[in-house]
This record gives sequence, C-alpha cells and structure tokens, in this order.
Amino acid sequence: MSTLTTPSMMTLPSDQDASGRSLGAAEIELVAQAILSGTLTSTKGRFVSSFQTQFADLIGVKHGYACASGTAAVHTAIAALNPEPGDEIITSPITDMGALAPILYQAAIPVFADVDPETYDITAETIERVLSPRTRAIVVTHLFGNPCEMGSIMELARERRIPVIEDCAQAFLASYGGRYVGTIGAIGCFSLQQGKHITCGEGGLVVTHDDALARRMYLFINKAWGYGDANPDHYFLAPNYRMSELQGAVALAQLGKLRAGVQRRVDLAAMLTQMLADVPGVAAPAVRPSGVHTYWKYCLRVDPAVVSEGAIGLSRALKEHGIFTVPRYIQKPAFMCEVFAKRRTFGDSGFPFTLARPEAIDYRRDLFPGTFTALDRVLVVPWNDRFNGEHVAFIGSSIRDAAERLRI
Repeated sequence: MSTLTTPSMMTLPSDQDASGRSLGAAEIELVAQAILSGTLTSTKGRFVSSFQTQFADLIGVKHGYACASGTAAVHTAIAALNPEPGDEIITSPITDMGALAPILYQAAIPVFADVDPETYDITAETIERVLSPRTRAIVVTHLFGNPCEMGSIMELARERRIPVIEDCAQAFLASYGGRYVGTIGAIGCFSLQQGKHITCGEGGLVVTHDDALARRMYLFINKAWGYGDANPDHYFLAPNYRMSELQGAVALAQLGKLRAGVQRRVDLAAMLTQMLADVPGVAAPAVRPSGVHTYWKYCLRVDPAVVSEGAIGLSRALKEHGIFTVPRYIQKPAFMCEVFAKRRTFGDSGFPFTLARPEAIDYRRDLFPGTFTALDRVLVVPWNDRFNGEHVAFIGSSIRDAAERLRI
C-alpha cells in the first residue's frame, strides 16, 4: 500500500443548490407570468399543458401528462394497467421506494428480479426466472441513466404478452437502439425531483403511444373525473396527482435546457472514463453497445480484491479531497426494508402480501447474487450539468490518487 499524501481540495457544484442547477432568469420569468395570470391550477392554466406537450414532442411519443412526482408517475402507470388484487409486477430491488409503493397501493405484489452486477439493471434472463401466470407487468428501471437491454426484454414481453413500464426517473434522453427510453415500452415514467436532469422541485411525467392507456392515465391524475366529457363522472377510484402551474412554469423553462445539459453530462463522463481507463480495481460504468447513458450520476465499480475496503474505502479516501460519494447507493436491497420484510402496509393486515404466492415473496439472499454484488461494489460519484472540465479533471486525478494509495 502506498504512503498517504496530502490531497488537494476543490468545491464541486451540487445539484441540491444553485451551484449545480441551471435555474435562473428563464424560470423566474415564467413563474412571474404564472403568478400574474392568477391561474395556478393546471386544469385552467397553460404552463403544464405546454410542458407536457413539448416534452412528448421532444422524445417522439403521442401522449404525455405531467403529475405531482416521480412516485405519482409510477402510480399512474400501474393504475392505467388496472391490475387485479394479487397480480404480480416484476421490478428491480435496486430502486427508490417511490417506484415500489405504487404497486402495493394498487394491491399488486412486487416481484423482484435480480440485476446484472455490472450495469445494475434487471435483464430478460433475470425477469424470465420470476415470471408466473400471475405476472401483470414488468417495470424496468434505467438506473443512473444507463438504459436496460430493451431488445431482449421487449422480445420476452411480447412473447408473453406482458406490458412493460419504463422507469426513466434518472434517464432523461437516454436511448436504446436509437429510441429514447420511455418510448419503447407501453408506458414511460419520469421524475422532476430536485436532483434529476431537469427539476421543478417535485414533479413527474407519464408518456405513452397507446390511446386507451393515455385516457386511463389522464383520468387517474385527475381523480378519474372526465373533464370535457358530455356527462362527466368520477369513473373509478383515483387521487389528485396534478402538477401546479408554478411547477409547470419552472419545468417548461427547464425543458429548453435539457438537451444541452444532457450532452454536457455525456461529454464529461467520456472524459472521466478515459482518465480512469487504466486504474486498477476501478471500473467505469458499463454501457451496452446499443445504449446511450445520460449520467444522472457517474457510478464506479470498485474491486475490493484490489482496492482496500472496496467502495467504502475509496469513498472515505475521496472525502479527504472534498468529494462526497455514496458507496452502495442504497444500503440494502428494497426487499430487506420493513415494508416488505415485515409486511407493514395497511394497518396490521399485511395486505396485499396476504394474496401472494410464497415464491413471489421469497427474498433469500442466494436468489439475488447480482444485486448484492452490485451494491457491495458500486460507488456513486456526484454529477450535474454545472460540472466543467476542471471539476472532472480534479475528480479523475483524485480517484487515481486514492485508488493507488489504497491498492492492495
């Protein structure tokens, strides 16, 4: 192991404040227009409507609807498929709870597929292992902006006639096979939360090519009230998931900055990948040949056989440089959280787990080797479109220095 050296320091932009966000005059101008209009509800305003239409046009999809959050987007997508209680929905164990709670709220059973330990994404192979006659949908999560292997997943889904929902919360303008994620499956879901590629604080989007699904999604966001219908009614159980005009104004201004911001992330990621190409024990993100990764975050794979204490050790060393990384991303797979492990849902009922097949809620560690390997080795490096070449050069040299000092 090398002798420790005194690390250099640099303050990096953060997407949690103005230093790492592109918020500015354009957003202020549109918010002011919204306030001066006096109309802050999206049922009568113009900003949310403009935002969702322009976003759908940007990615080339027929229908797009804004909603209150990324969680609301996933909930809207699940509800549009209208699962029966006890139906199973396959998903990833490395994801935010906001992508899982909606499945339970619709009385369906989340069934976890293992992930590829290099890409952190579920695959056709791992999905096929957990398919059953009760499978109602597959949710694929394009984690960190790295698209799943959609060719084989969609082939499997078509063979089994199972709709695919794409969770694109971290993957704006990522693509697979020349198509933007969110436009490949039946429904795409996006998030506008503080740290995403574009933001309005909280917010979400659902998109689809399918007219019938679009109708269900629109209604679900609006308490299932048929605005504009000849004889409107509340057609089924649904919440109010609308986005306000204030959020819509910010989101609309942000949308105009999306392409440039994403390209900056991609270009700087290529720079860092090149810098780390020959660093023993540290691997850059693994991107499939047909995929375009848009780097919500830049994730390293750290080999504990080469780097002392692996991702945790490297994270500690980088902190000395002022670079605050996140080993593991999430501390444990989702199925180890109490919601699943102790079935804490509706009162003490355990519902809807009471409807589940035993195999569907079998969370033994040996069934998820890829998941545990991925979490043990991943190190999440901060990333945003206010980074520049100097920042990335500093990050790259700091990683090289830290990995060399920790080399076994």
